[in-house]
Amino acid sequence: MKILVINGPNLNMLGIREKEIYGNDNYESLCKMINDYAEEKKIDVEIYQSNHEGCLIDKIQDAYFKHVDGLIINAGGYTHTSIALMDAIKAVNIPCVEVHITDINSREDYRKISYIEKVSKKRIIGKGLKGYLEAIDYFLK
Repeated sequence: MKILVINGPNLNMLGIREKEIYGNDNYESLCKMINDYAEEKKIDVEIYQSNHEGCLIDKIQDAYFKHVDGLIINAGGYTHTSIALMDAIKAVNIPCVEVHITDINSREDYRKISYIEKVSKKRIIGKGLKGYLEAIDYFLK
């Protein structure tokens, strides 16, 4: 099984930005946690982060040609604004799980809108970094 984990803008700033909201763990520790779990479960995982919408779209399209079995995406702020990301996920027709570290439904009103939700098989919100592992488990079932 091959899973692509995509992280959008500002996720690379984990451990630096708004620690009271996102916690103290940095992006490298998130990647290590995901890679260690994938190794334990004997699956291939690739982790990608970009602050640029077009790069995220290119990576999603590339996943189609690399025969990726599942997408896990935390699109960051693009969750609430990007029809283009939604369309890219729809175009490749790869099962997708949307992940958010915080409970976006209990935050600002604009965060309650998710274009990614419309093309995802599952949403995992408010479970911290462990939400990524829950998303991996979803694909293993």
